Amino acid sequence: MGSFHLAAMTLKSLFSKPETLQYPAEVKAPYAGQKGHVVNHVEECILCGMCQRTCPCHCIQASKPERAWTIQPFMCVQCGSCVAACPTHCLVMDPAPTAIATAKHEVRQEVPEQEKAAS
Repeated sequence: MGSFHLAAMTLKSLFSKPETLQYPAEVKAPYAGQKGHVVNHVEECILCGMCQRTCPCHCIQASKPERAWTIQPFMCVQCGSCVAACPTHCLVMDPAPTAIATAKHEVRQEVPEQEKAAS
């Protein structure tokens, strides 16, 4: 019985698609809802600080006087609470893999002035 099962598995694997990918030549597509790293679209950011207040690991700083938004990606636990709390939806979780880093760093983005709507 065991040899028939082994022969069936062998024949099946000969005529089917391989189960593995040849990484890095082939990269698996991210699945829906996969968490990744936080990305801020600074053109839409109003520096309200909601992301900073809801972050459980305190890795985000939003500074209105400096017009800057800063994140320390090595402290981030990728929980997505900042993305959920953002009122302008300028924060997103990008599922793409991040580049390899040799040292801890912080990502600082300058937020441009918002144009006042003409009345």
